[in-house]
Amino acid sequence: MNIQLRYTDLGNGIIHLDAEYLQPGIASVYLIIENGECAVIETGTCHTVPFILKTLTEFGLNASSVRYVIPTHVHLDHAGGVGLLMQECPNAQLIVHPFGARHMIDPAKLSAGAKSVYGEEAFQRLYGELLPVDAERVIEAPDNFEIELSNRRLRFYDTPGHAKHHFCVHDLQSNNIFSGDTFGIAYPPVSIDSEPFIFVTTTPVQFDPDALLNSINRLVSIKADAFNLTHFGQIKPSELVIDQLKTSIDAFVSITMDSRDIKENRVEVIDQKIQQYLLNKYHQLGGKKSDKDFLAVVAMDSKLNAQGLDFWLTKQA
Repeated sequence: MNIQLRYTDLGNGIIHLDAEYLQPGIASVYLIIENGECAVIETGTCHTVPFILKTLTEFGLNASSVRYVIPTHVHLDHAGGVGLLMQECPNAQLIVHPFGARHMIDPAKLSAGAKSVYGEEAFQRLYGELLPVDAERVIEAPDNFEIELSNRRLRFYDTPGHAKHHFCVHDLQSNNIFSGDTFGIAYPPVSIDSEPFIFVTTTPVQFDPDALLNSINRLVSIKADAFNLTHFGQIKPSELVIDQLKTSIDAFVSITMDSRDIKENRVEVIDQKIQQYLLNKYHQLGGKKSDKDFLAVVAMDSKLNAQGLDFWLTKQA
């Protein structure tokens, strides 16, 4: 396998690695390295695992150096590679949200659900095989749970809203938070000057706007120096970033409620309204990319958001 690594040393023992999910620049994996031990936050899919192992060697480590494997939640772009990575890393323990643990121990339901959406062929191409993790190697991390990586403390915060099985990881040494999908999506190609263009992710099936707003407010109150997003890379929690996140929740809910009486193609209608909202917001903030180039970056997430919002709307009836 020809492996082209795309990683950045962020300092403080934190390495940002492209998960190579779908295409470069979509999903992140983070390594925290301390005194020869490593925690891997997010795994991408099974196709990401060789990139993780190769990156370890770039820093003088190997699979035996991995102490913890930590997916922020069990959606497959974050946790699809957990089973294979755990198989490759004999000294690792899996740290997972209590609501997600059973799906890592027995991923049959995750696999079946994804196959029903994507079909067998696409599932194999995207995710490969989901391998189970021995229950004895699994540690469930409730709210405010802490572990130590060498002498470095990691604290876990229960952060529902995107998913009920979602936590965020606070590295107290660097004062960085690894936020999974709770603190939004910000792709560097559509950044505006030095500020990210960011919006929340409402993908199926557990979006809860009130819970997500509470989780964002909690994370903001911690006053972290940086947020390490899974989609994509490190950002600073400026007032503009926080305002964009909160505003996008209200906008997406409003768009969805305005579409509640539509009987046919409601997801497509919501998707188009989200795209128009994001495009208007981008230009309002000073974004210079053409409409076509901007929408090419956000279209996939807009569609997933629309699907999640439509599912949320059906639960309100």
